[in-house]
Amino acid sequence: MALENSVFPSRPDSLSLPVEEKGEGGEEEVEVATEATASTGVFNLSEELGHVVTTETAPPPPTAPKVKRSFQSKLAEREATANQHRKKTPGAEKERGRFGWGRNQSRRKRQRYVEKNGRCNVQHGNMRETYRYLTDIFTTLVDLNWRCSLFVFVMAYAVTWLFFGAIWYLIAYCRGDLDHLEDETWTPCVNNVNGFISAFLFSIETETTIGYGHRVITDQCPVGTMLLLLQAILGSMVNAFMVGCMFVKISQPNKRAETLVFSKHAVISLRDDKLCLMFRVGDLRSSHIVGANMRAKLIKSKQTQEGEFIPLDQTDISVGFETGDDRLFLVSPLVISHEIDIRSPFWDMSQAQLEKEDFEIVVILEGMVEATGMTCQARSSYLAEEVQWGHRFSPMMSLAEGFFDIDYGAFHHTFEVDTPSCSARELSLATARLEAHLYWSISSRLDEEPTLANQAAKQPDGGSANGKGGGPTFIVGEMTEIQEQSGLGELNGSVTTDQSESEA
Repeated sequence: MALENSVFPSRPDSLSLPVEEKGEGGEEEVEVATEATASTGVFNLSEELGHVVTTETAPPPPTAPKVKRSFQSKLAEREATANQHRKKTPGAEKERGRFGWGRNQSRRKRQRYVEKNGRCNVQHGNMRETYRYLTDIFTTLVDLNWRCSLFVFVMAYAVTWLFFGAIWYLIAYCRGDLDHLEDETWTPCVNNVNGFISAFLFSIETETTIGYGHRVITDQCPVGTMLLLLQAILGSMVNAFMVGCMFVKISQPNKRAETLVFSKHAVISLRDDKLCLMFRVGDLRSSHIVGANMRAKLIKSKQTQEGEFIPLDQTDISVGFETGDDRLFLVSPLVISHEIDIRSPFWDMSQAQLEKEDFEIVVILEGMVEATGMTCQARSSYLAEEVQWGHRFSPMMSLAEGFFDIDYGAFHHTFEVDTPSCSARELSLATARLEAHLYWSISSRLDEEPTLANQAAKQPDGGSANGKGGGPTFIVGEMTEIQEQSGLGELNGSVTTDQSESEA
């Protein structure tokens, strides 16, 4: 056994031979023979084994030294190998839902037209008529960011103060007031103006109407009087303009839209046996939105029959305009529903087609802020991969002691429900076929009932023998009074017979 383990570590079973155990000398001979023949690859066993066996084998590969690795390194190596296997394996890109509906995970992400926070992802370039921004300078200043707005606010006051301060200094310099500072008999244009700094301070006092009383204009300077009137009027205009801009910017209603939230996903499921596209909207503030109105648009590129390509074509999605359901009383979160009917752009869209489509649904909520009376608009959007087929929103309202409790932790939660994967068109056709089948089956039964009643009237019966004339008249689809009585008699015949036998 020592020979077998040492000389033939990787020998096949067909070459294994019975070997008698030898002493130490025999083992040494075998080891020497092994070392001698390892280089040539030819093993020649002596006659001690009873026969000769010759085979050619490749030299054994050098064994790599064993390196002790930690459990974390082995686990990382296994994960890397598994990830490489997943990358090389095609076709495993679909995830199955609860009811076996596939979800394509490798779809290219679409560029949003409107971000989730409501910002429109559109940039205007190559505009050559930039002068139009100056014609509406007030709106331009309001639309600036806060950094630019504060810079313009500071510079508007600083420039006017410096400009009029320089003019006051120039008047004093031209009249010679700076050369007669120590002359008490000289009447300057502005008292106590002895340089540019004092002229700048007088300009600030004049424009802001502070009036410390140390620097005053005299009646010996008509030019100064005209300049004082001009600075007072222009200063009032600058105050009104800049304070108005800052007030409008602070009270902008788009900040109110930060507390109007939309669900992260839209869902498609059955509601009253009809497929509906639904999303949820809520208001986080206790002050309500007055006259809230909801709109929805489908953004999708299309090509006309004439071959014209229309990028980002907008199609209206009805959310209850005909019935008035688009006007919301937004006190608690509401689920906005769009019924997928023949006028809906999703009429021919099934669950399988939804995974292949490339569109965007833009939802717009408009209303008046109760606190300020200004109109507010909140926007959001849903891509095709953000529309969950066969889901429904989780309830989030519960009745507490004296009030309704809203759990906003479940605002974005959905759960799967049984929903057909066909389109709304196919669902309506299937429903129409079922209703037609039920209608014709019921009408055929009604047609059969007069025939049964006629057969019962032809049978010899005491009650029918007394009748005169032809027989009862029947109308298809309806039952006359005689038919109804005969039908009831036919149905209750067994009961009447039993009662007569019991009476006998």
